[in-house]
Amino acid sequence: MTEFKRIAFIGLGQMGLPMAKNLVAGGFPVIGFDAYEQARVAAAGEGIEVVSSLNEAVEGADCIITMLPNGKIVQDAVLGGHAFLKANAGAVLLEMSSSAPTDTRVLSDKVSPHLRVVDAPVSGGVKRAVSGSLTIMAGGEAEALNQAMPVLDCLASGVFACGPVGAGHAMKSINNFVSGAGVIAAVEAVTLGTAFGLSADTIIDVLNASSGKNNATDVKMKQFVLSGTFASGFALGLMAKDIGIAAELANDLGLNLSGLKQTSTVWNEAAEAIGNGADHTRIYEFLAKSSV
Repeated sequence: MTEFKRIAFIGLGQMGLPMAKNLVAGGFPVIGFDAYEQARVAAAGEGIEVVSSLNEAVEGADCIITMLPNGKIVQDAVLGGHAFLKANAGAVLLEMSSSAPTDTRVLSDKVSPHLRVVDAPVSGGVKRAVSGSLTIMAGGEAEALNQAMPVLDCLASGVFACGPVGAGHAMKSINNFVSGAGVIAAVEAVTLGTAFGLSADTIIDVLNASSGKNNATDVKMKQFVLSGTFASGFALGLMAKDIGIAAELANDLGLNLSGLKQTSTVWNEAAEAIGNGADHTRIYEFLAKSSV
């Protein structure tokens, strides 16, 4: 069990709420906060102790967890009014949002030495957040990561130490680039095959039994696309944002990665056409219209 005496969990949305619940169920001393009252009410209804201000949540915390839409919002929350100074000196900040690695390093510089930052973004979606079987990609100093491991182990089935601060967020953006490219490939495969006369179900069955299998063919196409439910629990705008982070990182590093650029462009165009809040599997509708 962790030695943490107070964990401030900031961001109680679709992912944050089940993650906070799992920590409470694991015996961790969680104090929750979300900027939206509706989210705070929902969390309280799930047995999480919530407070009405960020400063109150962070006060005296020896661990802060942020699960927010992006790194800019994290910086506004943590740095605004110097809220981070209300935490105990030497506290660990687990930045679990999908943020740009450069933003994470800026944040780490600004809160050091009062806080030690570990970026620990997740993969697995709402389903695995609920089951406590997320994959976590972590970046930070070994001592801080070791201190945070009991918390991370409670939330994940696998925790990967990726390198220094920012490495976790870099890895998350790379993962979602590959995931997003796989969705496009699966959707276009179905579009091509059905135009020829194959059944969509047959296409997916063969892909899943062959070398074309990927995450989209395995757990998204039949379940959320072909069924017409489009309810995977991950927003299209978030996928576009994460892939955009990878594209920006490549640009910063002077790399010309044409596949990444094209994938980012397609997801951005889909988000603009359908809306950021739509489920990301609805890119099927965008690509279907674009194919004719």
